[in-house]
Amino acid sequence: MHTEQRTFIAVKPDGVRRGLVGEIIRRFEQKGYKLIAMKMLDVTREQAEKHYAEHKGKPFYERLIEYIQSGPIVAMVWKGYNVIAGSRQLMGVTNPQEAQVGTIRADFALVKEYNVVHGSDCPESAEREIAIYFADDEICDEYDNMAEIVIEKLDD
Repeated sequence: MHTEQRTFIAVKPDGVRRGLVGEIIRRFEQKGYKLIAMKMLDVTREQAEKHYAEHKGKPFYERLIEYIQSGPIVAMVWKGYNVIAGSRQLMGVTNPQEAQVGTIRADFALVKEYNVVHGSDCPESAEREIAIYFADDEICDEYDNMAEIVIEKLDD
């Protein structure tokens, strides 16, 4: 049986400023993941603190908070087969200098501090991060995308 998951992906302020939103969405769609929620927003201090709670007390914590609030983000929820691991593969490792060629960060980011995109690292983080930015009634999962139709046929 296939493992269907949800994950939180955000195009960070530098990615929005550089006009990379469409390209990032294209890569996720072409992979076969299903976009089930999306919005552009200015992150509040409260949202930023919840998002980066695990880094509180670290020397770079305030820089993270300031960065995520430096401009709008595009927050998204994606669904699909092993979407958490797959999306991390699409994004590349945090430091773009070490990211594999062809990943979002290798292609578009220069430094770790401005690496264009965020993605959840595990199912617990995904659900926690989704809840920070989306209410349940903002998630639209009542349709089948092509990948789901294909996977359903494979399971028959």
